[in-house]
Amino acid sequence: METNFLFQKECKEIIGACYEVHNQLGPGFLESVYQESLALEFEERGIPFDQDAILNIWYKETKLEKFFVADFICHDSIIIELKALSDLTSEHYAQVLNYLKATDIEVGLLINFGSPRVQVKRFILNNKLTTDTNRLSTDSKILSTDNTDNTDD
Repeated sequence: METNFLFQKECKEIIGACYEVHNQLGPGFLESVYQESLALEFEERGIPFDQDAILNIWYKETKLEKFFVADFICHDSIIIELKALSDLTSEHYAQVLNYLKATDIEVGLLINFGSPRVQVKRFILNNKLTTDTNRLSTDSKILSTDNTDNTDD
């Protein structure tokens, strides 16, 4: 049984582009190489994106001088954060969650190109709710580069 989730079609398109980049390059390159390659793949597939997107941070009614920079925002609705590491840690998860908290965007994808298989973590943060315990939902999966070996963490 397949379940539907927020921006499912768009996430599938983005993850497919990530698979293609990893299939072409494999692990071992710097994050910047994967980011440039993914931008080309997004263009080729017609996936709308904003690269190195500025995410402003607000305190009450004041915009702070500090800001975040997301690797991509796709479809004006999905934050993409790229890594090229041997494994992901809780600090990387926190980074994506902070990006979601700073924006009205509810879906984030953390993509790691540094392992033998692309690692994908999907985060959903409902910014319309007021209590943190009700806001966070994560769906963590490691997805293979060939789409055949999907396993739960």
